[in-house]
Amino acid sequence: MRSIVASDRQAAASPAIQPVEELATWVPENSSADRCVVLLFLLISFAYLCLFRRFTTIDPDEGILLEGAQRILRGQVLYRDFFSLITPGSYYLLALLFKLFGSSIVVARTALSFMGSIFSAITYLLARRVCSRRTAFLITAATTVTCLPFRFMALHNWDSTLWACGTLYCAVRLVETPHFIWAFGTGSLASLTFLFEQSKGAGLMLGVGIGLLAIDRFDQRKSFLRGNKIVALAVGLSWSFILTVAYFGLHKSLAPMFSDWFWPIHHYSLANHVPYGYQNWSESTLHLLFGTGSITKRVVIVLAVSPCFLIPALPIGATGWLLYRFVWRPTSLQPSCKYYLLINATVAGVLLSVVIARADIVHFIYLEPIFCLPLAWILEGRDIPGRFFNACRPFLWAYVMLTFLMLSMPLLLRAVRAPDTLATRRGTVTIPAKDTALPYLQARVKPGQTILVYPYLPIYYYLSATFSPGPYDYLQAGMHTNSQFEEMVSRLSSNRVPVVLFEVNFADKIANSWPGTPLGAIAGDPVGTFVLRHYRSCALLKSASNSSFLFMVPNETSCPRS
Repeated sequence: MRSIVASDRQAAASPAIQPVEELATWVPENSSADRCVVLLFLLISFAYLCLFRRFTTIDPDEGILLEGAQRILRGQVLYRDFFSLITPGSYYLLALLFKLFGSSIVVARTALSFMGSIFSAITYLLARRVCSRRTAFLITAATTVTCLPFRFMALHNWDSTLWACGTLYCAVRLVETPHFIWAFGTGSLASLTFLFEQSKGAGLMLGVGIGLLAIDRFDQRKSFLRGNKIVALAVGLSWSFILTVAYFGLHKSLAPMFSDWFWPIHHYSLANHVPYGYQNWSESTLHLLFGTGSITKRVVIVLAVSPCFLIPALPIGATGWLLYRFVWRPTSLQPSCKYYLLINATVAGVLLSVVIARADIVHFIYLEPIFCLPLAWILEGRDIPGRFFNACRPFLWAYVMLTFLMLSMPLLLRAVRAPDTLATRRGTVTIPAKDTALPYLQARVKPGQTILVYPYLPIYYYLSATFSPGPYDYLQAGMHTNSQFEEMVSRLSSNRVPVVLFEVNFADKIANSWPGTPLGAIAGDPVGTFVLRHYRSCALLKSASNSSFLFMVPNETSCPRS
């Protein structure tokens, strides 16, 4: 197989752009220099991401996975004993890590740093196949400093992206060297992606499947997907599902498992529906960013946030290329065109999962290692004809280097310069502002005690080593059903919970974070009504995210002292 370029110098000096069908792909695994670059990224990325391990904004989403893993360590079974709207992979992986290394937020964050280093390695290996070493290095570095740091939290979204990247890498290797090992790896990692996040896994399977079938249809090698490769692909897809069904079947939780897996189809999208590329900015944030300061300051801010608009645009371009190949140029494929077809089909598949679930900027960032591959191709420019584009390429390079660096710097500085620390029962963390709620709670509630944090801050359960009174670690208006709210009320009335941490200004967040929430769901809150009737306030407290909480006890109980 012929290399794309003999070296970066020759690539830069190439006088003409060759048609895509005439080019082969480079295999970086065969190059000692590229293997060294991959190792460098593994080490440097891990060290860089470890800088973010202790910083937290007390985001509510992170507590869902952390507290769920803690429930499993207590002997509870997912779906049977507590509710989840996602597939089980992340919960049990994190529970295993806690079992091996201790239950600490630093353990979860260290695992996240390791995942980020794998993102970097796979991004480089995939980009390098049709790009020079310089271009692959730039796009990998840009992804490393902006992807995970954008939302450095223990979330199932990152776990599933890890398996999705692995699936795409194995699929590319399968196209290059049709061997049953790569077929088995593709199937196995695709099924794991589904078992860590069902929407992303389904989109990934659709995209990779379309790509492989299209390549097989137009490939001149009639044995590409035949015989033992089909068997290996099927075995890879099925073994993890068989183990999952067997485990939950033995624990008598198959019916609730399938019910929870399909629950988001009917309940998640309504409250979480947002415009494509939604930035999650409140009106006050928009005014602060773009409505104040000098013209120079505003230009700098626009440049710094522009990657947040660029990244959602990239998968649209990739999907357009895919449709072009299918509709107007469905001809036989050469190696580089097979690569583009497979990558773009995968991008289109996972893009569909984002659009169906929640198409805000955060969900695009979760998939940045895959979505930024088309940006590498644009920067390389070898398959884009025209003198005008070649003349613009240096400016495009400068733009990408500058803006991704500008986006990454505030993310890094807020983590390493966090002004306050918070001692929790799961390790010491650094926070952006003083938190009075968690220290007050820990001083008055014993580890393992049942309390209610309402409506949506499950990370307080984990950090304080406490537990919810029912199967729900949070309840969100407009997404959870009336019966689920009533079930929590029943739990509270039958077994009076000694402490409630009640967020009084949560409704103010709904318009920005969940704009699709029906007004009736906000007005009718049976759990909040029950708490306000049967509990009295002892203290008004603040979290590090500037949320206000009431520390409440039953009406007939006196406020506890520390």
